[in-house]
Amino acid sequence: MLAWGDSGTAAFLSVNDVGKCLATGMGEKILVFRPDHWGRRALRPSRHEHGGGTIKAILWTVVLVYGAFVAYKIIPAYVAEYQLADKMAEQARFAVVNQYPEEQIRETVFKTMQELEIPAKREDIKIIANKSTVKISLEYTVPVDLLVYHIDLHFTPESENKSIV
Repeated sequence: MLAWGDSGTAAFLSVNDVGKCLATGMGEKILVFRPDHWGRRALRPSRHEHGGGTIKAILWTVVLVYGAFVAYKIIPAYVAEYQLADKMAEQARFAVVNQYPEEQIRETVFKTMQELEIPAKREDIKIIANKSTVKISLEYTVPVDLLVYHIDLHFTPESENKSIV
C-alpha cells in the first residue's frame, strides 16, 4: 500500500513491501525516500556531510563569542584614553589663557583619571607650564585579562598648547 507524504518526497509502505526498496524503520510503517531527478535519494545527507557543518558552526560561534568578549574588555580602555586625552587638551588650552598653576592642572587631570578609572598615580602626570606654553603628558599601562591570554595596553596621552601672544 503506497501513501505519499505532504512534501511529496517520502512514501509510506506497509511492512509487506519492505523487501522492494531501501527504507528506514518507523514502527509499523516504513519511511521510504523517493529519488530526486538526479537519481539520488531525497532527504538523505550527502556522504561528505557527516556532521561537519555542526562542528564548524560551533567553532565559529565560540570564536565570535570570544571576539565579543575581547572587545568588551579592550574597548573601554581605549575610550577612557580618548576621553582623558580630550580633557588634557581642554586643560592645556584653558591653562595657557588663565595662567593656571601646575598643581591645579594636575588636580583637574587626576580627578578625570579617577572618574575614568585609569590606573595611574598623581605623580605620573608630567606638566610643564610657563607663561607661553603648557604641556601635559602621562604614561600608563592597563592590564587586561582575556582568560587565555594576558595583555598590557600601554597609553601615552599628551597635550600641548602655546599662547598666541
